[in-house]
Amino acid sequence: MSELFGTLSDGTPVHRWTLERAGVRVGVLSYGGIVQSLEVPDRHGVAGNVVLGFADLGGYLRHPEPYLGALVGRYANRIAGGRFPLDGEVYALEPNNGPNSLHGGVRGFDKRVWEVTPVAHGVRLSRVSPHGEEGFPGRLEVTATYTLDASGALRLGYEAVTDAPTVVNLTNHSYFDLGGSGDAGGHTLRLAASRYTPVDADLIPTGELAEVSGTRFDFRAARTVGAGYDHNVVLDGGVTHEARAVAELYDPASGRLLTVSTTEPGLQVYTADHLTDPFAPGAGIALETQHFPDSPNRPEFPGTVLRPGEVYRSETVYGFTTR
Repeated sequence: MSELFGTLSDGTPVHRWTLERAGVRVGVLSYGGIVQSLEVPDRHGVAGNVVLGFADLGGYLRHPEPYLGALVGRYANRIAGGRFPLDGEVYALEPNNGPNSLHGGVRGFDKRVWEVTPVAHGVRLSRVSPHGEEGFPGRLEVTATYTLDASGALRLGYEAVTDAPTVVNLTNHSYFDLGGSGDAGGHTLRLAASRYTPVDADLIPTGELAEVSGTRFDFRAARTVGAGYDHNVVLDGGVTHEARAVAELYDPASGRLLTVSTTEPGLQVYTADHLTDPFAPGAGIALETQHFPDSPNRPEFPGTVLRPGEVYRSETVYGFTTR
């Protein structure tokens, strides 16, 4: 089911598609592939929205930088200096985070209108990113399929092909507030991650894969998240063909438990300390499944290069239960 959600300044309509199954209800926008709402029941069976979002299109247009619920790319997270080498050539990107490129640049995938077609229990979003968009090489054909499975889990499947060598790293940027209280600081988090990527003052990885033992990045046993996180953890198992459980986020007040499964090797934990009005700092926690930040400049990291004839594939699943 779709409805008009708003209109851009150039007259382009933006629609919201609503998915419902197994007691879960999801709102998906054609603008930015945004997960605008995600309603799941608490331990008493009362449904509530567990992601941060705006009630109208204007909210997203006025507040683009938090990337609320968006599909981000062509490269999620940061590329240092807005530059990277590929096959002997250096590509200059549009910087939008100091000197760095963040989440695809000034006008990344989160600020584009996607073509949406219905599929069984979901929708498929598609667009073509032309060669040179935000400085990235290659014409990239992208699809993102959002479906609800029989348990009510939200499955996000990404695919892309290119006509020239390029780099790709896609993710969803939802902020979770499982209690709907406007403060996710009391949530507990457990991660299947024995290492993390230390960063410099600009949040660019140093290249080290450090052990989490004895640091504040050790979430191998569930504990309260708190504030001060915008870091990538190295998920145990690396890149996989099938999504495996890597994270659990729990809200003791509502009893909602989010399980994140993915094929990706990394996950960015962001506690949203810089959110501004109408949201308060720490109102939600983003768990961005991904390849590591600045991988195009770090050959020792898992590769993000996509070449003609290859297919980029990635899957992330958000499952919900209660305790």
